[in-house]
Amino acid sequence: MATGGLTYADAGVDIDAGRALVDRIKSASVRTSRPGNIDGLGGFAGMFDLKAAGYEDPIIVAATDGVGTKLKIAIETGHLGGVGVDLVAMCVNDLVCQGAEPLFFLDYLATGRLDVDRAAQVIEGVAEGCALAGCALIGGETAEMPGMYAGEDFDLAGFAVGAMERGRGLPSGVSEGDVLLGLGSNGVHSNGFSLVRRIVEQHGHSWDDACPWADNSLGQAFLTPTRLYVRGAVNAVRAGALHGLAHVTGGGLTENVPRVLPEDLGAEIDLGAWELPPVFEWLAEKGGFDEPELLRTFNAGIGMVAVTPAESVESAAAAFAEDGHRVFPIGRVVAGEDVVFRGKLL
Repeated sequence: MATGGLTYADAGVDIDAGRALVDRIKSASVRTSRPGNIDGLGGFAGMFDLKAAGYEDPIIVAATDGVGTKLKIAIETGHLGGVGVDLVAMCVNDLVCQGAEPLFFLDYLATGRLDVDRAAQVIEGVAEGCALAGCALIGGETAEMPGMYAGEDFDLAGFAVGAMERGRGLPSGVSEGDVLLGLGSNGVHSNGFSLVRRIVEQHGHSWDDACPWADNSLGQAFLTPTRLYVRGAVNAVRAGALHGLAHVTGGGLTENVPRVLPEDLGAEIDLGAWELPPVFEWLAEKGGFDEPELLRTFNAGIGMVAVTPAESVESAAAAFAEDGHRVFPIGRVVAGEDVVFRGKLL
């Protein structure tokens, strides 16, 4: 029998590293356990018991997303944990906009060469995001694909599944006169980073440069993880205080608010109702773009918009405030088909 033949490791795939990663992240998965979670990591698929989670007539809701080119900053700076939180937030913040409670999460990490320590940082961040959102990390996939990704590059995607009782989905009942509550963001979140990176590059900045608006480096400031609005949203939904939720991601306030409005209704938004965070002032100045571009590309300080009937404003605002969010009454639903901005941010 011939000996000395090629092995999978010779082709660049380290099965032992993959096994070591699973062993390392099991404890991270355990801390995300919640009612309905059946087994831990290691099986061929994850399982979840909807009845044990308290649902009687559930509708399943699913969402998938990534982190975009924010990953490049994480890779270049070595600060990897926050993008795991970003990944969860981008998925579950979308999920709650349908009125659903996130129940479980799966991640997908693809790389050219598996570095156990680096991958573990990312997935431990995913587990942190899941714990903050109240959903279980029940599985995932780590794909080592030599030749597909150069150097330390990797890609990251996530999949969130939730549920709601039949007939309780959002948006529902949005009416003229409803109040728009803006929930404060904590930075750029996970959209617009192709423009962010272009601005930083064109002005000759380094991610290690001191940040003009925070007590850390430019890279660390831009890597601030996306806020999770889940617990406040779920509580507001259960209180019957919401007609709709809009996650302000790509397209900004300009394009995301209309997604929760009926065809015959529009919105008026008062740009003076909140203060523009300094990161967006810096980007606008360095990039030389105007207010409409800011509102179309970035969240501009508002990471989610809650649509609530006037009589439920206090209840909805309290649900989000108790979850640690800044809440701003920013406008109303009006007759018409457009979102009209009043006042100035810049």
